[in-house]
Amino acid sequence: MDLQWLTILLMVISFPGACWDLFAARNSTQRESVQSWLQLAWLGLLVGALGFGVLQKWFGFSEALLIATIVTGGVMLAERVYFKSKLPVLNTEAQPFVFIEPAWLDLGRSFFPVIFVVFFVRSFIAEPFKIPSGSMIPTLQIGDFILVNKYTYGLRLPVTNRPFIELGSPQRGDVMVFKYPQDPTTDYIKRVVGVPGDVVEYKHKRLTINGQAQIVTPAGANARTGLQEFVNADRFEEDLGPHHHVIQIRNDQPTLYNSRVIDYPNRDACEYNSDGFVCTVPPGNYFMMGDNRDSSSDSRYWGFVPDQNIVGRAFLIWWNFGELSRIGTRIP
Repeated sequence: MDLQWLTILLMVISFPGACWDLFAARNSTQRESVQSWLQLAWLGLLVGALGFGVLQKWFGFSEALLIATIVTGGVMLAERVYFKSKLPVLNTEAQPFVFIEPAWLDLGRSFFPVIFVVFFVRSFIAEPFKIPSGSMIPTLQIGDFILVNKYTYGLRLPVTNRPFIELGSPQRGDVMVFKYPQDPTTDYIKRVVGVPGDVVEYKHKRLTINGQAQIVTPAGANARTGLQEFVNADRFEEDLGPHHHVIQIRNDQPTLYNSRVIDYPNRDACEYNSDGFVCTVPPGNYFMMGDNRDSSSDSRYWGFVPDQNIVGRAFLIWWNFGELSRIGTRIP
């Protein structure tokens, strides 16, 4: 059973309990005996609905977290403004309480502070990601869990991703997480190679920026591709801006697969030929490449990354189940 059906099953199981909490009449004794189960029903309904929406790509995880924050915050506000006067009040032995608090009210009040803190931290301070592919090998390995700084490039409004406080901009060499321009619901991670106005040239597997060839020095061979096998690949140390890192190149692969280049915005800013390409980065855009140069789908194939797609700068590996020694490694 896949996750989509699990979310549907969770909603189906939770729905009767939520309906009973809304419409069934009950006394205080009944309330106390089933309150925990009713809270679980409401929680299951909320998690199931948001999870189903994320899996269907109706919205992303950030949007789901925002919805949960608004819903639980609205419940908490309603409790303070409207339900406060109706909270349990001792009346008579025959009718001990005027108002019986529903489970959804207690759940919203309890969960709102936690959800709000998580939402605030992910939106404005740091957000965790997991590396799913080998496009950034050797800098990042499949299975690395990383942290992304959300304020280095300015504070952005949640969901809309529009900056409202300018603090900085991406620099050459930064490892950046961004929304894939062809599918903004998908997050990508690559290295910034070109900033607005740069002329980026990549021919015969050598990178040139603004007419200056990037100096690389050999750093080993026979490297892992990320698929658990070793290939005949060479590694080179490279400097981009203040960042010193290692790239990986396979000499048995062509510089560029021209047949994989798609039509993208500002496509006329690039010239492709059998040797490689030359691109002039348009204003408000960035040119991205993976450190695993011959196993990376990046700006060479699908174009520039606009500023509104920026998520943040990757700066730390905080976990890796397969290689515990990578924990705490800073991302160059």
